[in-house]
Amino acid sequence: MASPPRSRSPPVTRAMRARAAASSERIPPDVLFDVLLRLPARDLCRLRAVCRSWRALTSGDALFAEAHAAAHPGPLFLAKFRDDKSSVYVVDLSGNALKRVAGVGGGPYHHLLCTSLNLACLATDWNRCSVLNPATGAVRVLPESPADEHANRVNLSNPYTFFALGRVAATGEHKVLRMFNRLGFHNGGQQVFEVFTVNGGDGDARWRGRQGPGLFIDECSGVVVDGVVYFLTSRVYEGVRCGIRPDYIVSFDLGTEEWRSDLRGPISSNAGDRKVPHYTRCDLSLAELKGSLVLADHREQPMSMDLWFLSDVGNGLWAKEYHIRTHSIISRLVGTDTFAEVGIRCLDSVGVYTGNLLSLGEVDMV
Repeated sequence: MASPPRSRSPPVTRAMRARAAASSERIPPDVLFDVLLRLPARDLCRLRAVCRSWRALTSGDALFAEAHAAAHPGPLFLAKFRDDKSSVYVVDLSGNALKRVAGVGGGPYHHLLCTSLNLACLATDWNRCSVLNPATGAVRVLPESPADEHANRVNLSNPYTFFALGRVAATGEHKVLRMFNRLGFHNGGQQVFEVFTVNGGDGDARWRGRQGPGLFIDECSGVVVDGVVYFLTSRVYEGVRCGIRPDYIVSFDLGTEEWRSDLRGPISSNAGDRKVPHYTRCDLSLAELKGSLVLADHREQPMSMDLWFLSDVGNGLWAKEYHIRTHSIISRLVGTDTFAEVGIRCLDSVGVYTGNLLSLGEVDMV
């Protein structure tokens, strides 16, 4: 990803404000609307300081914000870089930094969860988690203590945790799923699950214990789609005659805070019984694409990847929409000097930002 530009636009002076204020009084409102609509959000956030009428239009007019989002639909991302681990950046598809939120990165061991929301979640593997609002810079640090139901089941002195942040569409609530992971399939290990409502009332400002799915899950496979957290089952089942296929999927509904019915993946649904044992968990991974749950099937001979989309959640139907020849992509990149002269910053972690850039304010706009 290209380095964010270090230079900043010149500040708006009093003389500039006076001239703009005088000019704005002579510009018809509909013309001003159309002109400002053409400017990128980064520039609009700076121009708010010019005069009250411009500020009112670009920060308080819902119609303008909606029209601007439609006119500038490019995806935005939240990124954390290895050379600035205390900050979170809002970047565009070209890697240009639009805003830097300083002092919220949590340090070198906090990673951005791969979300697609207007909030960000930073977490570690040992029970540190915070939720960031990039628009305001507000941070909510979640408590480390376990739910009352799990007070005697969690080893807080040496925790190993997984976190997932999702939004419940029906209520607008953002919830975090936490799992304390003490795996040990053959020696009585356990996985403990809890839920926290980020924007709930005082009664929800605590971790609430929830039942497990009845199977060990692979916490590294977790992905959130439309308020549901999906997991592949743990690799501990490989080679065990228990009927658990490598693409067996369990899911937790953040709205009801209950586990859904288990889901058969596309491999075991479409392949014959003799072919399924040839698959291992390391060949498969889950992702969210175009608002759908996707299972990626990685092949080594030849190097390729099939993307299976869950087309019908209720009936568990899958459709293979893409077959990607990864070998040809890698060969093309290695055989060119595309990145030879490009300044690149090493990404630590990244997520998709769905918030409105006009709400990011003027502070720390890059």
